Amino acid sequence: MSASAIMPYFIKPSINMDAAAKKAAYEQAIMEIDATLNGETNTILKMVSINCLLKTHLTYYYWVGFYLVSGERKLSVGPYQGTMGCLHIDFSKGVCGRAAREEKTQIVADCHALDQGTAHIACDPNSQSEIVLPVFNEKKELIAVFDVDSSLKDSFDEVDKAYLERILRQYFG
Repeated sequence: MSASAIMPYFIKPSINMDAAAKKAAYEQAIMEIDATLNGETNTILKMVSINCLLKTHLTYYYWVGFYLVSGERKLSVGPYQGTMGCLHIDFSKGVCGRAAREEKTQIVADCHALDQGTAHIACDPNSQSEIVLPVFNEKKELIAVFDVDSSLKDSFDEVDKAYLERILRQYFG
């Protein structure tokens, strides 16, 4: 099955936000995440709730979700919101694989400028920019990567990185 460039009826195109609007949206989302996840220990429920609340408040989030570490140097799609995600991603491929391999946040201003199939995997051709963050448990072991895509270029920056790293550290380790 190949991805279609036609945006599905249930997905809204991204709308970029300036730094002040981003900060306000993240602060609102964090308040709701904290209220929802107070005392929650189930990893999947935390992932689902974080996806939902961030996508609700951040207008440039086109696709948001977790790829779970699955076996030896491989990721498998986990909880997400958006169009169909890639089912499996090897640590050696794509931005998600690179974030897992290097255990460092990756910010990509223009996904289509990367070498397709190796440096970037186009699960959805509407994704134009992305941020991918490693997710660690309390033992500092990599358990997933958190991937956010936008249908616009240049959507992600240091504001996103700071807030998302804070949320992931608070809820996963």
